[in-house]
Amino acid sequence: MPPNILWIVTTQWRAQACGYAGDANAPTPHLDAWAARSIDYAQAVTPHPFGPFARAALLTGVPSPANGVRDYFDPLPGGARTIAHDLGAAGYATAFFGKWHLGSRDAAAPLVGDAHARTLVPAGARGGFAVWDGFEGGFLLNDPWFHGHRSERPQPERGYQSDLVCRRAAEWIRGQRAPWFAVVSLEAPHPPYDAPAAGVAARDPAALALPPNVPRGGEVERRARRELAGYYAHIEATDRAIGRELLATVDEAAAVAITSVHGDMHGAHGLFRKGWPHEESVRVPLLVRPPAHRGGGQRSAGPVSLLDLPRWARDWAAGRSATAPTGAARISMPSVVALPWQCDRVWSGWRTATHKLVFNADGSPWLCFDLAADPFEQRNLAGDPSRADEFRRLRALLESAAI
Repeated sequence: MPPNILWIVTTQWRAQACGYAGDANAPTPHLDAWAARSIDYAQAVTPHPFGPFARAALLTGVPSPANGVRDYFDPLPGGARTIAHDLGAAGYATAFFGKWHLGSRDAAAPLVGDAHARTLVPAGARGGFAVWDGFEGGFLLNDPWFHGHRSERPQPERGYQSDLVCRRAAEWIRGQRAPWFAVVSLEAPHPPYDAPAAGVAARDPAALALPPNVPRGGEVERRARRELAGYYAHIEATDRAIGRELLATVDEAAAVAITSVHGDMHGAHGLFRKGWPHEESVRVPLLVRPPAHRGGGQRSAGPVSLLDLPRWARDWAAGRSATAPTGAARISMPSVVALPWQCDRVWSGWRTATHKLVFNADGSPWLCFDLAADPFEQRNLAGDPSRADEFRRLRALLESAAI
């Protein structure tokens, strides 16, 4: 029988911010337990470290802008084929719960608040999911609005967003007969970081351990500590929601993937938010329990991309084993998002298990890091003249999609 398949997709949760990944600031007991029975793709990256671009790529298996999403406010094209179409055609019941962020939005409306939270996503614009129960956006980590499955008009629901979304998904899962495919999409731990986190207290900013690439002694450090205090509270609350509300309902034979669409710089290199090619922005958690996985926890050191997930899901549905690629994972930002603190340029590049090379839009090298020797990316090798020929060769490979 085809396996049930669950994707849990968070927002702004960087790969480093998990207990199982060694972050002492992050109490994630449920994900830690799940990691002990899954494959930890420790070098996983998002193809685009910004929400709409990454979500469109994840659902279609096609990178942005080829999938039709080039600008932050571009909706997913109505004719785009997604993994929901593929699995629906294979006999799966398909459902989407939570944050969509791929609909038509008012660029003049405030990003945080009811305006985007109550934006209607019409039935024909829901990516082919037979059941859709969510909201366009709004970053309401508490008291979100839902429409679709239960009401075609947005309706408010009181409570912590991660709890509510996971609970609604779990209720649907319990009512299904195999096979089913569900995407559970959560905004947390996205800002506003000072929003209440379901009773979890914010950390003491002064007690947080910061990595060495966060500049010390000034406003960057103060802001990083202030934001991270709330960030880790939302991580703890969302870990609890995922574990208690959702994972407990999933059958042992189901395939489960837990990830995030991007991370957050949180002061690393003096930068904040996302869109940047640095590890804090582009590397994401990815825990995968393949169908009927009976082994213990495993760690994969090879680079993978969220673009691999649709292929894996199709393989699982067809009874095939999903294999991880080797070599390099492509990363890029197709446009500049004109919001505060975001990346200031278009770029493209690749990441292997040990290296990263990033080019500006004109083809000139911007960043190059030996991640094995320099995991916090503190020595940029892009200006090394002895590497000029190597960079030109690698740029040509990237342009030809040969890697």
